[in-house]
Amino acid sequence: MVQVTEAKERTRERISRRQVDKFEQRRAQLAESALQTLAELGYARTSLREIAQNSEFSHGVLHYYFADKVDLLTHCVRQFEEVCVTRYDEIVARARTAFELQRDFATAMAATLRADAKMHRLWYDLRNQSLFEESFRADVLEIDRRREEMIRQVVTRYADLVPAPLDVPPSMAYALLDGLFQQALLRHLAGVEEAAAELERDVPSVLARLVAG
Repeated sequence: MVQVTEAKERTRERISRRQVDKFEQRRAQLAESALQTLAELGYARTSLREIAQNSEFSHGVLHYYFADKVDLLTHCVRQFEEVCVTRYDEIVARARTAFELQRDFATAMAATLRADAKMHRLWYDLRNQSLFEESFRADVLEIDRRREEMIRQVVTRYADLVPAPLDVPPSMAYALLDGLFQQALLRHLAGVEEAAAELERDVPSVLARLVAG
């Protein structure tokens, strides 16, 4: 009898896990579909109804899987950032000289500016909204922490390859490079054709200034 009860309990647990997995998979599908609309229009101009009109999913389906627009937006950005925060890992791993790391990191930053400008715009929109919307802040702080860690890996590897100690804390290095990228993003979205090329040119000189000597 005990064995039968334990077997039933394990079955219920498996079913429960499958249901949770299916629910999360569905949320991921909906977020992927919504991401383009959010990136195009931004937080303030987008409602769940607007997202539904631009996707194959109904307004009711979106409301079932997401409590509100805040829940959907943060899920979308977290999903995008899961890929973003690892984009420089391979560059860091394969770099054998400081010059290689400078060059490849700068090229990658310029490439993502060109290819993913609207997605990056959505991230900065969310970060700005968190100054007013307390419900965003925990997610924004976590994403920002992961982005800072991504840059920390780049700059500490660069310092090792120079070799020279970092002249600023990693948090400051992140602020400098993030600010440079955001400025380039604004120029790129404003139609400045050379914005990405200027970013690619400027990143190596910023890296060089981060180390002592």
